[in-house]
Amino acid sequence: MVAPAGPFPRPAFAAGLAVLRTRYEVVHTDAIFSQSRYLAGDDEVRLGDLVRALGDPSTLAVFCARGGYGAMRLLDRVDPEAFPPKLLVGFSDITAFHLAWQAKGRVSIHGPVVTQLGRAPANARERLFSVLEGTGPAGALAGTATYVPGAVEGPLVGGNMSVLTRLLGTRFMPSLDGAVLLLEDVGERPYRFDRMWMHLKLSGALDRVAGVCLGEFSGCEEADASYSGEDVRRDMVAPLGRPCAGGFRIGHDDENLAVPLGVRVRLDADSKTLTFLESTCAPEGVG
Repeated sequence: MVAPAGPFPRPAFAAGLAVLRTRYEVVHTDAIFSQSRYLAGDDEVRLGDLVRALGDPSTLAVFCARGGYGAMRLLDRVDPEAFPPKLLVGFSDITAFHLAWQAKGRVSIHGPVVTQLGRAPANARERLFSVLEGTGPAGALAGTATYVPGAVEGPLVGGNMSVLTRLLGTRFMPSLDGAVLLLEDVGERPYRFDRMWMHLKLSGALDRVAGVCLGEFSGCEEADASYSGEDVRRDMVAPLGRPCAGGFRIGHDDENLAVPLGVRVRLDADSKTLTFLESTCAPEGVG
C-alpha cells in the first residue's frame, strides 16, 4: 500500500487495512503516514514509496491509501513501462495514474482506495476481490438511465472528470479514439460539469469516442435550483450523439464498484449495461 496523493485519517486506513488482511498479505512502509501540507509527504517521499512498491518483484498489486491531490506531481517521474506488470488500485486523484497507465497500454483498476474500503458494503468488497483476482471478464454492471440510445464496444478509459480534464494536452492522456469514456466526480456543481464537458469538446477529445459511461456524481447539485445535475448532464451529452448511459455505481459513494480500465467493454445504453469482454489480466499469483 502507498499514499501517492493526499494524507488520510488513521481510523479509516486501519479499517480498510483490516478488510484487505482478511484476504491478502499486505505490506507498507512508515512513509505512508507522512504529511506535508495537503500531501502525504513531500514529492520525494511519495515518489520513493511508489517506485519501491511498483518495482518490488514480490508485489502483485499496489493499493492507494487515498485520493485527494498529489498524483499529478509525480507523473513525469514514473514510467509504468519501467516496472513489471502489476495491478494499480484506486480512484479519484489516482485517475492521473490510470490515464498514464492506459497511455502505455497497461490495465489498472478503478476501485476503492484503502480508506474507503472499510465502509464499503459487502458487494463492493467482493466486486473488488473478483476484479483483482479474476481469470475471466468482470461481471456486467447496471446503470439507471439512458441518455443516448445505442450500443458500442471499445476500451474503457477514464475516471474522475476533474483530473482527466487537467491532463488534456499532456503526454499522459491516452487516446480516446474508439474508447468508452468513463466519467465520475464529487462536489462539482452542474455548471462545472458543463465547463469540463466543454473543455473536452473544444479540445477535440470527444471527436472519436465510441460512447460515454457516467458513474456517480456525488454532491453535484446546485442548492435551490430548478434543474438537477442529471438534467445538465443529459443536455450536455445528447448533442454528441454517441451511446451514453448513466447511474453506474462507480465513484465517491461508499458503494464504489471496481472496474478494470484499459480492457474492452460493451456499453449498451438501451439496456443500461456495461459488460466486460476481457479479463483484468491479473499478474500471475494474484488470487
